[in-house]
This record gives sequence, structure tokens and C-alpha cells, in this order.
Amino acid sequence: QVQLVESGGGLVQAGGSLRLACAASGRYAMAWFRQAPGKEREFVAGISWGGGVMHYADFVKGRFTISRDNAKNTVFLQMNTLNPEDTAVYYCAARSSTSTTVSRTTTEYDYWGQGTQVTVSS
Repeated sequence: QVQLVESGGGLVQAGGSLRLACAASGRYAMAWFRQAPGKEREFVAGISWGGGVMHYADFVKGRFTISRDNAKNTVFLQMNTLNPEDTAVYYCAARSSTSTTVSRTTTEYDYWGQGTQVTVSS
């Protein structure tokens, strides 16, 4: 059974930084999504199975960086210059694809973590 374990969420002031981590029980194409109260889950960033291709949502470009450590089957999301609009539950997702594409669609991901809360105060 595939397991995704997220860590690194918390409370931070506007302008601050957080680093999320997602440890997987295998190697997959990975992504981060987020869901704020009353809103749909949305794509934040994704990275291909090999790590050579990364995609970002427009609202995080230049502020967030996704990376992976394939030796540890772990994906990271470095979040800088956070603002209150970034407040949400952040979910790690994995898909069994070795292609170089990155999907932004929730339905194309096979496995999900439990989510980690990120709260940015103004």
C-alpha cells in the first residue's frame, strides 16, 4: 500500500517561509495541491518522476520551489514570501507515471497524503 506522509506545516507570519516535506513509500511523479475552506482543491506545484520537469501554478511562481530527493523518495515544497491567501491545507499527491509530464489535475493522481495545515497570519 502506498503511503504519503506530509510534514512541515504550521503558523507563520506574512512574508515568512515554510518547507513542506512528503515522504513516499516508493518513487512516483509527485505534486502539491491545496484546499482552503469553501474552495476547491487546486494545483500548487508538480515534479516529474525523474525530477527534471517542474510546473507551478501562476500564483506561486517565484515564491515556491518544488524539489525531490529520489534516494529518500521525498518531495519538498519550499514556500517563501507567504501571504494570508496561501492559508490552506496542503496535500501531497502521487501518480504512477514515469513520463516527463506533470499533471495539474486531481483525478490523475492515484495516492494522497493526509494533508498539513499552513496558516499565514497578516
